[in-house]
Amino acid sequence: MADDDPHCWLEDVAGEAALAWVREHNAETFAELTQSAEFAGLRAEIREVLDSDDQIPYPVTRGEYLYNFWRDAGHPRGLWRRTSLASYRDAAPDWEVVLDVDALAAREGENWVWHGARVLRPEYRLALVELSRGGADASVIREFDLVTKSFVEDGFFLPEAKSSVGWIDEDRIYVGTDFGEGSLTTSGYPRVIREWRRGTPLDDAVTVFEGEVDDVSVDAYHDPTEGFVRDFVDRSIDFYHTETFLRIPTGLVRIDVPDDAHTSVHREWLLITTRSEWVVDEKVYPAGALLAADFEAFLAGRRELELLFEPDKNTSLAYHAWTRNHLIVATLRDVKSQFTVLTPTASGWTRAPLADLPDTGSAYISDTNPDVDDEYYLGASGYTQPATLYRGEIGVEPEILKQAPAFFPTDGRTVSQYFAVSDDGTRVPYFVVGTGKPGPTLLYGYGGFEVSLTPGYSGTVGRAWLARGGTYVVANIRGGGEYGPDWHQSAIRENRLRAYEDFAAVAGDLVGRGITTPAQLGIEGGSNGGLLMGVMLTRYPELFGAVVCSVPLLDMRRYHLLLAGASWMAEYGDPDDPADWAFIKEYSPYQNVRPGRRYPPTFITTSTRDDRVHPGHARKMVARLRELGYDVRYYENIEGGHSGAADNEQLAHKSALIYEFLWRTLGTGPAAGE
Repeated sequence: MADDDPHCWLEDVAGEAALAWVREHNAETFAELTQSAEFAGLRAEIREVLDSDDQIPYPVTRGEYLYNFWRDAGHPRGLWRRTSLASYRDAAPDWEVVLDVDALAAREGENWVWHGARVLRPEYRLALVELSRGGADASVIREFDLVTKSFVEDGFFLPEAKSSVGWIDEDRIYVGTDFGEGSLTTSGYPRVIREWRRGTPLDDAVTVFEGEVDDVSVDAYHDPTEGFVRDFVDRSIDFYHTETFLRIPTGLVRIDVPDDAHTSVHREWLLITTRSEWVVDEKVYPAGALLAADFEAFLAGRRELELLFEPDKNTSLAYHAWTRNHLIVATLRDVKSQFTVLTPTASGWTRAPLADLPDTGSAYISDTNPDVDDEYYLGASGYTQPATLYRGEIGVEPEILKQAPAFFPTDGRTVSQYFAVSDDGTRVPYFVVGTGKPGPTLLYGYGGFEVSLTPGYSGTVGRAWLARGGTYVVANIRGGGEYGPDWHQSAIRENRLRAYEDFAAVAGDLVGRGITTPAQLGIEGGSNGGLLMGVMLTRYPELFGAVVCSVPLLDMRRYHLLLAGASWMAEYGDPDDPADWAFIKEYSPYQNVRPGRRYPPTFITTSTRDDRVHPGHARKMVARLRELGYDVRYYENIEGGHSGAADNEQLAHKSALIYEFLWRTLGTGPAAGE
């Protein structure tokens, strides 16, 4: 395409002409997809799943209470609530409502969406509550009293912005926000961190650190652990490179690790996760390793590192979580969860399995309380196995606290893992969930930012797709984190095409195995996965029968100029650099739409309130496809932010539109309704 973009006017997010265009295209989509009884039934079934009172209310421990945020049909914006562990064990816990977001929104005339709360340790009496208008990333921050269950009059308050906040003590917080001209990075995040004292003007807050304008962001946080009280500052240079500093009375001390490594500190321990090979005193530590050191000794210059985890070709580090005395290390072996408990002792680190858990395919540590005890909460599920929540203590078999109901029948449905071979010979894993009969198949992918797609239960996918006879597939392509840093880094920047070749290889393997045909193969992805969908549409259209592309990046010539786009240049490259644009332009979907090709029917969705990935990407792509006569429909939800929906009603409606489109396009096949 010419640099003179005729559809650039659609980047005016709230412009009258652009919104008129949105309303027109929404109306066309509604007229096509929402008029049938099948659509109404599908939406109702999805809404029933989302609003189910039987879903697990996942808790986090804060002092004497277990807190949970909950949405249902009667509370679409949600309730922040709490109970005791003893009550939580009951089938129907006695929940105490702390904040009713629906009531607050009605009282204040705002479309508030809950964005979480930061609670002051160790008293757990005060919180910094984050509320978003319509689901945008930008939030309003207000101080809240957990004893009186009310907002603090004249307490800490920040107007709408992409702010960073954290408690220091009852009278001080760290704050990064829009302080005015020059205070944000080109990515739209805080460039300046200040220490703000209660009762003083924000303008008088003391500057702690200033990053560079081309950094992604800066942040500061306080660790109040008794005996190990410390303050840290992070400077995120780009998405994968960070400098971390210890704040001391005389200034900042850099923690001397590679800036692509991730560090964390717990009590006396410094943990380091490597993203690239690191040579220390002639000893080589591989990418994807987990290392431990005595924090004070490391600051003093000693480099006595303990190798806690070393990856192999099948196994990668997913994350780690501390309890009071132990470290839980979560790994993926061919995309399946494993857990090991590591314990520091006077004679070194010991290791043991976490617990004898059933093989569900995927599990995760949902909460620990490392200041206090060795308790942990663990959620586990699989593609056909509803979620189970366990509570355990290290060294003791865990108890089952809650089990979610089944939302769709699983008889005759199996889960299989296969490996496709990509263009360069790489084996790419993928999961297939279905009856084994050929027919309509939905292939999902992401492939970016080290995100791993692990098996998990979805009542929505189950009811809207599997229960109707469809086959569901998840591709673990490069760019994700399934096999560690190398799996990710082999598909960024100039190697980005590897991710797309992987996805195409999975599509071809599905057809080769007789699982489906190109005409009955639909694909879906959002955000970076939306970019994946755009590339599949423009580079591999012959492989697919339908494309669903949500909250996508598509115009890679201008992505870095739109909202948070500049923060992703470490992943994709800089379009203003001719050398980078030379490889980006090879796949950028908006620039690679061509006339006279057979593009499959396409459905593109976004949100007006998405302030992370600009809705202009989706709007312009639809306009470009339409002007060339291609079969594309569009839906833009006004609310929802980057998730595309602000509550369960909106999510059910959007999901029903997508599945209605897929079924109409791909055909129901001989197994539908079974």
